[in-house]
Amino acid sequence: MDFPSQAMEEGSPSSQRKMGRGKIEIKRIENTTNRQVTFCKRRNGLLKKAYELSVLCDAEIALIVFSSRGRLYEYANQSCSVKGTIDRYKKACSDQTGAGSVAEANAQYYQQEAAKLRNQIRTATENNRLLSRHMMGEGLSSLSMKELKNLETKLEKGISRIRSKKNELLFAEIEFMQKREIELHNNNQFLRARISENERAQQSMSLMPPGGSDYDLVPSQSFDSRNYFQVNALQPNSQYARQDQTPLQLV
Repeated sequence: MDFPSQAMEEGSPSSQRKMGRGKIEIKRIENTTNRQVTFCKRRNGLLKKAYELSVLCDAEIALIVFSSRGRLYEYANQSCSVKGTIDRYKKACSDQTGAGSVAEANAQYYQQEAAKLRNQIRTATENNRLLSRHMMGEGLSSLSMKELKNLETKLEKGISRIRSKKNELLFAEIEFMQKREIELHNNNQFLRARISENERAQQSMSLMPPGGSDYDLVPSQSFDSRNYFQVNALQPNSQYARQDQTPLQLV
């Protein structure tokens, strides 16, 4: 059996038309009409290939296509649905993802965050250094009039806060010193009173005779029937006692 294609001559125009199409450049089609026509043709071809693959190989296939206008085209096996296939895909991905993958993802995330923080710290340090120079009156030539006014306003506010804090500390120190002065004054008065008491006690002791009085009072004094003191109420001091002294008798 001869095929029609074999009967044609290689050099004939019909044989050239029957040969495969030439390769086209894969890039976006600028013409809107041509792009829409190509989309419809290739979409239909893709859906046909998905159907053939699912039937021939008994494969579960879910196909989702969105056009440039946002229109949805989808295909799934008759025994399945697009949502069921997507759920199966998510489950398979979660099963394949182990603890190592999660740890690697976390490590990569923290590395990115650390890099962002380092950049922010570097930027803040540079801004602070530049602001410190401006506060000291250096590098002002590159600033505009508005920036200079803002810098002057910041300096005035800073000086006002510094003076307020300094006055607060001074007032607190003065109050503390006044309380301390009152305490020292009270302590001084107390010490003066103690010294005066000690001086009076020493003076009273210096006025007393060194040997004591000639007569000592008997601690317990007794009275006679006439309510008079007894004669022996006053006893002579041992310093002046005599051995031959006779007692005094009343008649």
